[in-house]
Amino acid sequence: MGATASPIVPVWRRLRNPAFWVPATDLLAVLTALALPWSTSLVGVFTACWLGAAGMTFDYRVYVKFAIRPICALPSAFFVLAVVGTLWSDASWAERIHAIGPALKLLFIPALLFHFMHSSRGMWVLIAFFASCTLLMLLSWVVAFEPALALKPDAQYGVPVKNYIDQSQEFALCAVAPAFLVIALLRAGKIWQAALLGAIALSFVVNMMFVSVSRTALVTMPIMLAVFALLHLKWRTSLAIFSAAIVLAALAWATSPKLQWTTETFFRDYDLYKLQDEPTSIGIRLEFWKKSLRFFAEAPVIGHGTGSTRGLFEKVSPSVVSGDKVFASGQIIGNPHNQTLNVAVQWGAVGVIVLYAMWLYHFLLFRGEGLMAWIGLLVVVQNFFTSLFNSHLFDVHEGWMYVLGVGVAGGTLPGERLRGVAAAAQSAARP
Repeated sequence: MGATASPIVPVWRRLRNPAFWVPATDLLAVLTALALPWSTSLVGVFTACWLGAAGMTFDYRVYVKFAIRPICALPSAFFVLAVVGTLWSDASWAERIHAIGPALKLLFIPALLFHFMHSSRGMWVLIAFFASCTLLMLLSWVVAFEPALALKPDAQYGVPVKNYIDQSQEFALCAVAPAFLVIALLRAGKIWQAALLGAIALSFVVNMMFVSVSRTALVTMPIMLAVFALLHLKWRTSLAIFSAAIVLAALAWATSPKLQWTTETFFRDYDLYKLQDEPTSIGIRLEFWKKSLRFFAEAPVIGHGTGSTRGLFEKVSPSVVSGDKVFASGQIIGNPHNQTLNVAVQWGAVGVIVLYAMWLYHFLLFRGEGLMAWIGLLVVVQNFFTSLFNSHLFDVHEGWMYVLGVGVAGGTLPGERLRGVAAAAQSAARP
């Protein structure tokens, strides 16, 4: 008489039925993209659920082989470095553990890449994010005229939720990303579809010109547009568009008091910092960068350890106080507002090498033609350049924009580039 099979086996197989879990995982990714412009709490809930659902669909022998490739291993190495870096930090254990958190989200990149190689719904996620940002942009116009309709107390002008920096990064991405599709629709003779999509993209630009925009977005948007022109347009077309853009930018500046004020603050803030030690946005950044370079020089190889930044600032920042105001030279912070310096202070040259290797491998992943390649490339370019002025890879909102953009667009890439990597991993996983 043959051995009786364990009743647990068929139950486990039913629980892991891909016919249920793959659509559920896709739906949770869509919900995450919808929630991202509005609520970081919901993003945390949906991503945790997504990871659990995705885990029910993975072939783990294949996944382990896939996850050791550089595009996956480098984000994971960042998290490992943050954990190991707690061993030589002088910060309290509460601060060390808290500082691990910003790197935790990078572990989702390998899982997203792996899942969306086997799913046909990656575009749904990106459309959900674009649609959610479009709704936020419309509400931004409403709140600009009726502030009482904002979804948070003491909201900034035209910013219904979160803050103007997060909103500007979303709107900048949604303004530039459709350019590839607009050109493709025009070449295919689909004029009305191209006009509609172009009008939505232009609405994001107009909102940033007349309602609310961050200075980081003002600097990085021209770079993003230049990347598009270099990759997807002929030089004569690029020159014509560039000339038109200069004229439109001049008209926008002349007619938008908001834009004039934002650009003028570049020089005003610097003068106030240099002459009066005022804690302006530019002034405190220059202070943070100057001190962070000094911290890096003190421990150039492996840094001062995870969570050490705030304690280092406390040691060197004088108590320059007048009444209730702390001057620029007395500011204490745990985030130097530059991704490279944020990493360098905590993990030295080792951390910087991991950071730039990750950006490089993800940039190379999206070389080539196609909408997904363009979106992924734009996400990497935006994160790299905005991280010159902020720690956007570690910031909650912009960090998740990077994780979702790279993971979903990378996994959905057409052709054999990423699937060839997965096939090699699957072959290696066979006994």
